[in-house]
Amino acid sequence: MRFMMIVKATKDSEAGTTPKEAMEQMFAAMTKYNEELKKAGVLVAVGGLHPSSNGIRISYPVPGERPVITDGPFTEVKELIAGYWFIDVKSREEAIEWAMRAPDPHGLGEGQIELRQVFE
Repeated sequence: MRFMMIVKATKDSEAGTTPKEAMEQMFAAMTKYNEELKKAGVLVAVGGLHPSSNGIRISYPVPGERPVITDGPFTEVKELIAGYWFIDVKSREEAIEWAMRAPDPHGLGEGQIELRQVFE
């Protein structure tokens, strides 16, 4: 079963204003966690995303008509994604166990991970 562990964005991650010390601690914890996922053989992919100020949104407001392109930044930070893990595990319970072991993705007590199963 494949799952995506989606790291939700915060105001700091969007602004790039996380304190240096918190960033160093977060990266060290993430590196250790990623190595555990690799060693267990469940990690498919992992990545962090640039802030939405570098993003492009393509929407389809009218069926059959040309899509609309909107440049970032996007205002609803709580709806944005800052990064992800893509894992392949034996069960939903195992996916939850791995997600629960993840370090705070922003290192400041504001982290949030959304766990979603991928269609096979």
